[in-house]
Amino acid sequence: MKRARKVISIILAQIMLLALAACGGKAAETEPPADQEKSTWEPEQTVEMIVPFSAGGASDLLARAVESVWSKYCDQPLLITNMPGGGGVTGAMAVVAAEPDGYTIELGYGSGHDTSMMYLQELEYDPFTMLEPVCCLTVNTVAVVAPIDSEFDTMADVAEWAKEHPDTPVTAAVGTANGTVDLTFQAISQQTGINMSIVPHDGGAAIMTDILSGSYMIGGGHPAEVYTYVESGQMKVLGIASAERDQSFPDVPTLQEQGIDFVSYGSIKGIAVPVGTPQEIKEYYEDIFAQICEDAEFQETLLNMAQPAMYMDTEEFTKYFEEANADNKNVIEDLGLAYYQ
Repeated sequence: MKRARKVISIILAQIMLLALAACGGKAAETEPPADQEKSTWEPEQTVEMIVPFSAGGASDLLARAVESVWSKYCDQPLLITNMPGGGGVTGAMAVVAAEPDGYTIELGYGSGHDTSMMYLQELEYDPFTMLEPVCCLTVNTVAVVAPIDSEFDTMADVAEWAKEHPDTPVTAAVGTANGTVDLTFQAISQQTGINMSIVPHDGGAAIMTDILSGSYMIGGGHPAEVYTYVESGQMKVLGIASAERDQSFPDVPTLQEQGIDFVSYGSIKGIAVPVGTPQEIKEYYEDIFAQICEDAEFQETLLNMAQPAMYMDTEEFTKYFEEANADNKNVIEDLGLAYYQ
């Protein structure tokens, strides 16, 4: 009897071993061969990031913040090239002309040259067909500012002064012709009837010196461009052209709160690559910028420069970009500013 039990135990043990071996064999068969694993791309040389605006502007400051943490996530160097001109078009076209090999990217895709300029003037550049969106890092509102010793404290003050001096235009400095800030000031002039002389500059940084010197009565810029001057007591904010107050200037009322019925979609700061860039390269940058936007050091840097991280992946960013274009197009047409009308 004991011998029978021993035999049965041995048989059962053998059956269990065979079952385990069969399960192990099946699991091994489901694993893909090493040569069929998904391939990944990583840069093997310096990556050039073209910023289509001058140094010191919102896009450039953002690029420098990216550069400060880049080495944590990529072994290859990042070279930032400022390429201003044409309101952003010159730099964008340089990316368009680059090889779609992952070594040339643009930071600033979604600014005025991509979301409003083509509706205000005829352009050979088409952001929808000449570049491919990868992701978005942040979105900047538009702030109306004046020197700290200005007699204006609000946009209501500007409107009142304009009524008292109908033959003297309110001089205003803006970043780039037909860009987001320029469009905002044109809309303000249209909505309020203020006689305004709007003078475009070569990027947001270029206007700060002129505003501080008193060469212009008011000016416009993104919070990142004006924040330092406001904090140091050299400049004051008269209004914010967004649906809600900007978190960098919570005490400053929006234009709508001041009776000016206009809201700017803001300046989008996205990453783009040349058309034809392989999917694996786009996915690499989509992932690396997602990591950068989650980096605590990067987030702190952006908060200190009034540019909170607002990451959007390719799908979300593409939708947002298209909606911004449609909204800006409608605003431009409603204001009678479209070049084809």
